[in-house]
Amino acid sequence: MRRPCPLLLLVTLMLAGCPKRVERVAGADDARIDAAEARLEELQFRANEEEASCPSRCDASSEVCELADELCSWVESTPDRTDLPPRCVQAQEQCAQARNRCTRCREG
Repeated sequence: MRRPCPLLLLVTLMLAGCPKRVERVAGADDARIDAAEARLEELQFRANEEEASCPSRCDASSEVCELADELCSWVESTPDRTDLPPRCVQAQEQCAQARNRCTRCREG
């Protein structure tokens, strides 16, 4: 009886070994956008608190707008995803509301 070649056996095991875990790109994008939206909600809550100071509201406003810009750039990078543009629009609306709160605070 013939003995199998150890080198051939080793190469076969290496090729058939554990497959690489490939991260789904859409899943990563969704997770990143979900995290950004959660952060937007957190910032809005912080800016809307009754006892929030004007500088705190304006800082939150800046963060909201930066995050909205990031989120919209992610959306623009995936034009085939028709479910994402409304999320960009919502983030831009949150930015506008946050800027208005900051402006009212500074003027009032």
